[in-house]
Amino acid sequence: MGLRPPRRRLIRGLLGAVVLSLLLSGGVLTLSYDPPELEAGTMASPANGSTVVATQGWNARNTSLPDRPDRLVSVGPTGSVEWVHDGPSTRNWFYDVDPLPDGNLLVVNPVPNATVVYEFDPKRGERLWTERFERPDVHDVDLLDGGELLVAGIDYGRNATSGDSVFVYNRTRDTVTWKWRFANHYPDDAGPGVDAEDWTHVNDVDPTGEGKFLVSVRNLDQVIVIDRATKAIEMRLGRDDERGTLYEQHNPTRLDGENGTPTILVADSENDRIVEYERTGGPPGEGTWERVWTLSGGLNWPRDADRLPNGNTLVVDSMNHRVIEVTPTGEVVWEMYVPWATYDAERVVHGDEPGGPTMDELGVAGNWTVTGDGRVDTTGLPTVPAVVGSALPGTPVAAAIQSSAARVQHVAPWVKPRWLPTWGFLAVAAALLVGAVWALGEAIHQRRRVRRAVAALPTYLRARVRRTD
Repeated sequence: MGLRPPRRRLIRGLLGAVVLSLLLSGGVLTLSYDPPELEAGTMASPANGSTVVATQGWNARNTSLPDRPDRLVSVGPTGSVEWVHDGPSTRNWFYDVDPLPDGNLLVVNPVPNATVVYEFDPKRGERLWTERFERPDVHDVDLLDGGELLVAGIDYGRNATSGDSVFVYNRTRDTVTWKWRFANHYPDDAGPGVDAEDWTHVNDVDPTGEGKFLVSVRNLDQVIVIDRATKAIEMRLGRDDERGTLYEQHNPTRLDGENGTPTILVADSENDRIVEYERTGGPPGEGTWERVWTLSGGLNWPRDADRLPNGNTLVVDSMNHRVIEVTPTGEVVWEMYVPWATYDAERVVHGDEPGGPTMDELGVAGNWTVTGDGRVDTTGLPTVPAVVGSALPGTPVAAAIQSSAARVQHVAPWVKPRWLPTWGFLAVAAALLVGAVWALGEAIHQRRRVRRAVAALPTYLRARVRRTD
């Protein structure tokens, strides 16, 4: 026995009201939203020189979308745009950019099925030399003394066993002079497995001290130090799936305090925070890591953090499409919006990896929240993870749901129209979901009528054909 007609009409009315209210909410939020543009935000303290910013852009079928550009941008001390470099074509994107001693830039510029690395002269807007690696999507290349290139060698599924590696390439001799393969140092079942198309996603490598390389192994949630001579892993921060320490991090920097304590500053990307760890005790490769400083609050997938000589930290807040300079206590003193999907930023006067003081040297510790920044989202609403976290504090499912909410916050900008805010996108998506469930329920309830209509369709079509003859 079905629902009485008045009750069915009431349910339909309620569902219609829900769908309409969700669509109206999405519309109101969209009208109050201004997508990020190339512009200055907070400028409480001018920078001491130019800041070069690299953006990844949004790449669809190897072509960047015009409203989500990949580019290099040089920003003046108070946020003025000094120059913009779009790369050789629309079929490319940018990752790491390093200032060189002569004022030029080392640029990592992937293209379809390969990665191009070149020295760029910003004064003339020209490439001085170019190298091409037949590896798509390499994120980081550093110039070593003597002109060799140190490469974080992502190798997407080209072999049955992953070819992910770190290697040194000699430009003069056109040959690899040193290579370190992850498959020789990690078990086959680490992370997604050695036969995965994207096993380690090694996304950063830097020389750190004499004959040492600092490496970010993103998919295994860890940062390691490799000895070039012995190829041993001498230091490790984080473990595979130990996500409370690091979760798919980017661009770590090693800082050594006055007492020589190994310290790592890193963008803990999937945890939406910047963290600093100190290591004490134990023989090489062991010891204890302690998180001594955390910056969070409003960050959306940060992918770079550099400690400046003045003690502030330059942060790339990727999916908020901005670069911020923050004090040790979290106050934003410089902010620049550079869409789309900001990846790397360097304060040119300090060169690559400025290596400022540790938080221990500054006498600061603890957890700090970003404050004093400009508009991140002009709707005025908090982030999705913040709302979920406040709604489910201390519940057994809070951690899992908040992790899912963070994932939504990271992914939404890649799939929604640029002019639609995240909350507006979620409101429209919820309206479509309710509408789909409603339509399915109506189809089930009216299944006999639907079957009769389908059965009568051939007869109706034949009759229409005869009328036209």
